[in-house]
Amino acid sequence: MATIYYEKDTDPAVLGGQKIAVLGFGSQGHAHAQNLQDSGHDVRVGLRPGSASRVKAEEAGLRVLDTAAAVAEADVIMCLLPDTSHGKVYTEDIAPNLVDGNMLMFAHGFSVHFGTVVPPAGVDVTMIAPKGPGHLVRRTYEQGIGTPGLVAVQQDATGTAKERALAYGSGIGCARAGIIETTFKEETETDLFGEQTVLCGGISELIRNGFETLVGAGYQPEIAYFECLHELKLIIDLIYEGGLSWMRYSVSDTAEWGDYQSGPRVVDEHARAQMQQVLAEIQDGTFAKRWIAEADGGFPEFLRLRQQAQTSQLEQVGRQLRQMMPWLESEEKVPS
Repeated sequence: MATIYYEKDTDPAVLGGQKIAVLGFGSQGHAHAQNLQDSGHDVRVGLRPGSASRVKAEEAGLRVLDTAAAVAEADVIMCLLPDTSHGKVYTEDIAPNLVDGNMLMFAHGFSVHFGTVVPPAGVDVTMIAPKGPGHLVRRTYEQGIGTPGLVAVQQDATGTAKERALAYGSGIGCARAGIIETTFKEETETDLFGEQTVLCGGISELIRNGFETLVGAGYQPEIAYFECLHELKLIIDLIYEGGLSWMRYSVSDTAEWGDYQSGPRVVDEHARAQMQQVLAEIQDGTFAKRWIAEADGGFPEFLRLRQQAQTSQLEQVGRQLRQMMPWLESEEKVPS
């Protein structure tokens, strides 16, 4: 059984008098910094010179410094930058300013697990990973309920790494909901696997193939869009609320019967074998090496694939149909 920590298991006082630097002010960064500050901690935000996020952070009432300066004056440094930037930022701005006794933190273990960041022996290396996007971490904190999170200790130089990490997790509200103990290895590999095979890659391909199958059989693209993409939210909301059983209870008997009969035909043993191959490539570092090389080369294939996906028939039909739903805001958020 998993070990889960709650507020009663944390001691915010272990971070008393310690300065915290949150590096980055994106989805997670803005939530961590604001929640920690509202919890009474001494917070500063570290950003690269000229960052567009600097004004946003200052407007939120936070003190903003260049990344290196923020690290230099902090005892606890949380790195919430894109995975592929960690190596460069660590080498240039973080490593030269670390001192023994510091705690270097991450919300995802990618760079530490795959070795693009190798901290010195004298610092604690820990993780607090909220299981939700930053806007949810912020909103649930303000509501007093919190978002569940993960905690991991990669390196305990001071003997207090876990206690300090849990205090940080309490400071952003995760301990209200519960913080599950894991490892950098487990968090990194399961997170990448879930994204690639189910949450992003798997669902995207099921939607695309379902849409193209119906359109290819002569059905209207608009009808195919609603059946294979739009209504997915209704199903996901039910699953999110009560698991697969609640979803199956809530849909029609016909839909439930089709679930049992046809689902395993589509996601079959071949799909499982491919999942196992994807997991193997995550575990042996193949995926990480490809992704880091793609980043080092300026993201040519990534940008090509993004452009190809955004100009597909599925997306074109969706943009037209979403005009029927003025309550949606996606057209303002996703570049065309």
